[in-house]
Amino acid sequence: MSDTAASVRASSHARDVQLGLVGTGVAVVVWGTSGVIIKAIDMGGLAIGFWRFCLYALALIAWMAARGKRLTWRILVASLPGGISLGLDVVFFFTAVKITNVVNATTIGSLQPLIVAGFAAKMFGEQIRVKDLAAAVVAIVAVAVIVIESSGTPEWSGAGDLAAVGALFSWSGYFIFSKRSKGVLTPQEYTAGTGVWTAAICLTAGIVFKQDMSFPSQANWLPLIALTFGAGILGHSIMNWSLVRVPLWLGSTLTLLIPVVGSVTAWIFLDEPLTGVQLGAMAVVMAALASIVMTQGKPEPVRPPQIATT
Repeated sequence: MSDTAASVRASSHARDVQLGLVGTGVAVVVWGTSGVIIKAIDMGGLAIGFWRFCLYALALIAWMAARGKRLTWRILVASLPGGISLGLDVVFFFTAVKITNVVNATTIGSLQPLIVAGFAAKMFGEQIRVKDLAAAVVAIVAVAVIVIESSGTPEWSGAGDLAAVGALFSWSGYFIFSKRSKGVLTPQEYTAGTGVWTAAICLTAGIVFKQDMSFPSQANWLPLIALTFGAGILGHSIMNWSLVRVPLWLGSTLTLLIPVVGSVTAWIFLDEPLTGVQLGAMAVVMAALASIVMTQGKPEPVRPPQIATT
């Protein structure tokens, strides 16, 4: 390959990574607002998950149909692992956010990089630079500080935190399967397929646990629609699109921004308290993530071939 071709390829890859970083940033911000919206819906967590993903799947299927595509059995089969993971994540997370504080529910789930990093190296051959790994560890420790500081608040629940741990492992699986969908499904197909499976899992869990899954009241429709088209369609579509452009470990690490957004929005809209220590920890998280992002997406210089001498 000529130096010019290699340079063009490197620049194109760098541009893809930069776009992926922007998309990941948008996704984690809208996901960070989901806890506050869920709190505003007067329904059980499983019912919220079911109706939210019904709207989510129907909207995506309609969008595909308008573009001359349809949801096929092949798409549903290929998206099944990711759909199960996302469905279990929703069951655990929506339950957690209903019975514990938003800070803990979002923060525990954001510890995902601890799980994903190992899979990223083994399954996808991704290499993490030492300085990026150090910055990620700093961010994770800061996130842990946010959780510890909020564990004694009136909104805290140990059972809710356990549900959040279940969401953590399910959420990690969803990211891994999303990355593996590259070349098998388009991001749109994968997002629609996982939406169908997630709705089915939430409905099944709701029936098993005898939760009221009836039609939402008029007052609940506005926050449900906001949850569906914001954190749902916008967040998942953009993240699935981004994960085929950025390293899995990087996309996962940037989810550490979710508890920062979730904590601030819960403080603004729900009056959930924030301590000075938590605010300081949030600043550390943002600084650590910024240091990682600033070094990504830069094309590597093309080195001229070495001429052997005798």
